[in-house]
Amino acid sequence: MAAPSASNKKPWHFVVVTERDTLNRLADAHKYAKMLQEAPLCVVVCGDESVSPRFWEQDCSAVTQNILLAAQALGLGSVWCGVHPNEERVHDISEILGITAPVKPLNLIAIGYPAEEKEPRTQYDGSRVHKEHW
Repeated sequence: MAAPSASNKKPWHFVVVTERDTLNRLADAHKYAKMLQEAPLCVVVCGDESVSPRFWEQDCSAVTQNILLAAQALGLGSVWCGVHPNEERVHDISEILGITAPVKPLNLIAIGYPAEEKEPRTQYDGSRVHKEHW
């Protein structure tokens, strides 16, 4: 919750899921979140549109990055699975978790112990960095 937010409105809410049945239902509802069938934890990052109608997505994305970095620092694996703006996913995830408007789920973060160790990588691409002007 130390992430920056526009005008310090902090529109985020979190649903922490550890119950196996609910994790499986979330995996069934999101075709790219099948790892939830094995993960012991899912953090669902949600934003309240009434608190920050213009910037809740950016604010909740910043808080999501902090969660991913914290998981890495603890030696855990994590995966960000997008929910919003896919209306079908928003509906299904909201129904499973009892989330009601004006709150919307932005993403699911699967957290657990990684099945493999990967070499650190960089995706730096100097052609995407522009100095002083485009």
